[in-house]
Amino acid sequence: MGLLDGIRSVLGVRAETDASRDADPDDLFGMSTAYLTMEAELGYESADVGALCFSGVDSHSFQEAVDEVEAILEAGQQETGTDFDVSEDDHGYHWVILEDDDPEDLITSLHFAADTFIEHDYGSRLLAAVFAYEGRDGPAYWIYSFRRGAYYPFAPRPGRERDSSAEFKLEAALDGELEIEREKEYWYPLWPSSSGTHPWE
Repeated sequence: MGLLDGIRSVLGVRAETDASRDADPDDLFGMSTAYLTMEAELGYESADVGALCFSGVDSHSFQEAVDEVEAILEAGQQETGTDFDVSEDDHGYHWVILEDDDPEDLITSLHFAADTFIEHDYGSRLLAAVFAYEGRDGPAYWIYSFRRGAYYPFAPRPGRERDSSAEFKLEAALDGELEIEREKEYWYPLWPSSSGTHPWE
């Protein structure tokens, strides 16, 4: 489900080697204004769901970090109403999946989850944060690569096609609000499984 093996090089080892700067989970707060632009100027509405992708480590301390992420999100669930799930896809990548009809709460919860991994010295295991939107012509995602410290758009269409014109339009509209990945080779598609809708499915 979810990611193809190529993400290991694009969002993982190669991106770490070519990293332009240290990733900062505070970059996720850039979506706090971006989602307003997406709706007002481009007709995209938040799909009320987002996810954090990370690679696991078979260690007790890493499991403690995951447990703390779940505990923080569970505590926040009562206050914000943000639902969450933690899952693993067929490629061995892990996801923290969040659902909330308030984009601000969604962004804050993703930040808390990412920051907790960093506090436990597992920031290097973070791969991407994914924000989902729905538009007139289909879904679109903003993907933040932790290794590159930048965002890029992804507009999937049936048949594993990409709507490049939609992606370039998103890039142009959000340039200045988000730190955009300039190297298009790092605009890696996160395809769902054949029966899935979102990259984490």
